[in-house]
Amino acid sequence: MTKPYKLSCVWDRVLDLMEGEVFPEEVVYDPVRVGAVIVGCFSFLGVLFWLLWVLLVCQGGLFSKILPFFHVVFTSKTLRDFGYEGYPYQLGVFEGWIVNLGALILSMIVLSGLWRLFKK
Repeated sequence: MTKPYKLSCVWDRVLDLMEGEVFPEEVVYDPVRVGAVIVGCFSFLGVLFWLLWVLLVCQGGLFSKILPFFHVVFTSKTLRDFGYEGYPYQLGVFEGWIVNLGALILSMIVLSGLWRLFKK
């Protein structure tokens, strides 16, 4: 049969947990570092969301511009057939291609950096 605990013994154990000694091998969390990790994770998620949104959604996304681009390059269609009237005025289907292309380049840089980081 097990011996029942006395209330004072349980209370002493609870107090020991709250006021326990710090041992050198015990991990101690620095609140500044924990906060920095949380802020860093949220910042990374915000940048990732912005990058994917600009690449895939902003002004039609990059993928809606690829097929018309190949039609212009490899067939007899012209930019004017897709609504292009000149750079500062009306770009038609190609509206926002600079932003989408910039997001593609940034995402390739991020992916190559992550590839090198995880390869090591």
